[in-house]
Amino acid sequence: MASNVNPTVRRRRLGQELRKLREAKNMTAEQVAERLLVSQSKISRLENGRRSISQRDVRDLCGVYEVEDERMVDSLMQMAKDSRQQGWWHAFGDIPYSVYIGLETDAESLRMYEPQIIPGLLQTHEYAEAVIAGALPESTPADIEKRVQVRTRRQERIRDEERPLRLWAVIDEGALHRIVGSRRLMVQQLEHLLEQSQLPHVTVQVMPFAMGAHPGISGQYSILEFPDASDSSVVYIEGVTSDLYLEKTQDVGKYSVMYEHLRAQALNVDQTREFISEMAKKHAQG
Repeated sequence: MASNVNPTVRRRRLGQELRKLREAKNMTAEQVAERLLVSQSKISRLENGRRSISQRDVRDLCGVYEVEDERMVDSLMQMAKDSRQQGWWHAFGDIPYSVYIGLETDAESLRMYEPQIIPGLLQTHEYAEAVIAGALPESTPADIEKRVQVRTRRQERIRDEERPLRLWAVIDEGALHRIVGSRRLMVQQLEHLLEQSQLPHVTVQVMPFAMGAHPGISGQYSILEFPDASDSSVVYIEGVTSDLYLEKTQDVGKYSVMYEHLRAQALNVDQTREFISEMAKKHAQG
């Protein structure tokens, strides 16, 4: 969907506006919840964009915050209406990480560290199938194929000539050694990774084993940045049963500094391409 009607981003922007109105009245989320006879967690979820918000919710909140500007109320009501539209990913049914997909769809740049596998946006169809089948052993072939289709659709941002996603990926050496599917499949995947790394808006670096301990040792994470200045950056950490989204300035700042250290310690672009080529040859030789 076009970025200006992305429901995930609309909910997030609307939540930010509602938080500003609450803070301007010096009210806590608990106080607002008491006034509206709802739970405090509902107010928090509305403000962080994790929950769908109705026009009635907006009207009630504007009443509590004593918003007298009807144009502002109408604008917020329209944002609530837009936020309830469905993104392209809803056509695939229940996707556990749909919030992340909505953010990624609207993001201008994405910085990621991946210690275990080749990042999803840079995977081949066959590699993605093997990764998903291995990670979710109880999934049916239909479920696996649905997830692969979603992953393939997400990759369109890489190929988008008008609004390509600026991707910077630091990949641990272990992801290149790990044989996913077969050695033949790994050769194809690494050759594809090399091709993608040649795109002007894609940067790939390998973190070699020889570097030892480094700032990414605690695990995978991604930092999303958006074209609209009003949208704060988000750190995304994927989990097995739930995901973590960090939006506080100090949290994003810490992860951004960590990522700068990662980029500095990883192999540079030319060294990385040479390393990937050598790994592809090793897999080809068996």
